[in-house]
Amino acid sequence: MSKNLIIYYSRKGQNYVNGRIESLTKGNTEICAEFIQKAVGGDLFEVETVNGYSSDYHACTAEAKTEYENNTRPELKAYLKDISGYDNIFICGPCWCGTYPMAVFSLIESLNFQGKNVMPLMTHEGSGLGRSMQDINRICKGAVIKTGLAVHGADASKSEQAVTKWAKESLNV
Repeated sequence: MSKNLIIYYSRKGQNYVNGRIESLTKGNTEICAEFIQKAVGGDLFEVETVNGYSSDYHACTAEAKTEYENNTRPELKAYLKDISGYDNIFICGPCWCGTYPMAVFSLIESLNFQGKNVMPLMTHEGSGLGRSMQDINRICKGAVIKTGLAVHGADASKSEQAVTKWAKESLNV
């Protein structure tokens, strides 16, 4: 039986939701990652930075933009050293500056994706997958990159059916 890993970065607290700032007790991407786990099983790995981002939404977006423009790789609280025990890797994150947060790249750039199936998921407020698919194709050398899924962040809590369908189809379950 194949083994699944669900890597995700998610932001709790202040988020942009349908044109306004709201405080979320659970981030949109975390909700989707849990839907994937419920649908197909697997281990969850949350990407967490050593130095947290500002709790203020606008300050956080400025920090994210600076990281993106400087191609920064923030230090993480924990790293995966080896994913050889997994067949399928879901990479989930919010769309920041048109792609994953730089913290996701801090993790995945050091991993060997040879022979893995990779399924990108991105939560967003209007930008869809952005250029995340191109970035995943560039970074995950030797992997089979499956069709990505864009989930409108404001609808994350209502996306279980769509996420389940996509995750199962991605694994041919």
